[in-house]
Amino acid sequence: MPQPTEVSLLTHLLLPPASLPTILTLQKFTALFPISLRSSPQIPLLYHELQHQRALQIDAVRKNVAAEAKRGESMKREVIRTRRREEREGPGLGVDVEEDRGIEGLLADTNGSGKSHTLASILPELDAACSDLEAEIAELEDEAGRVLSEMQRTVGQLSDLRYGKFAVSVREEVLEGLKDLRATSSGFSGSS
Repeated sequence: MPQPTEVSLLTHLLLPPASLPTILTLQKFTALFPISLRSSPQIPLLYHELQHQRALQIDAVRKNVAAEAKRGESMKREVIRTRRREEREGPGLGVDVEEDRGIEGLLADTNGSGKSHTLASILPELDAACSDLEAEIAELEDEAGRVLSEMQRTVGQLSDLRYGKFAVSVREEVLEGLKDLRATSSGFSGSS
């Protein structure tokens, strides 16, 4: 018996095995209402809305399962990359390689056949690795842009401080704060 995959487990656990009309027919749905309301034309509309909402939820769960599976594959590749880097750098760098030997069999070949990769099996793996790298590069570029803008803002503030522009705004804020304090304290002294 083949081992269940993450996708099959999540799909079987989170998605219903049958459609709504199979589980709950319109007649059974109508029977859930009080007798006085069962002839209402709104009940079929509610039933169809329930079907629609359920379909939307099922689609959302399917998308989340697919995203989780993709994330799981990405995590596998990261573990493999880390293990290879550790093997190149050697033991004794504070990482216990023996700890992860339990999952080594699962990660040794990601095509699941127990054999070496073929051209047909390695291409999807390489495509996925390329997309992971592209996403990582995009994240690093975003982070570099944020750091650069923060540095430019800091340099601008330091420049303002050096040329006295910053001091003027601080002086005005301090004077305004003192006026507020004076007004507040005179309000307290006048009321006692």
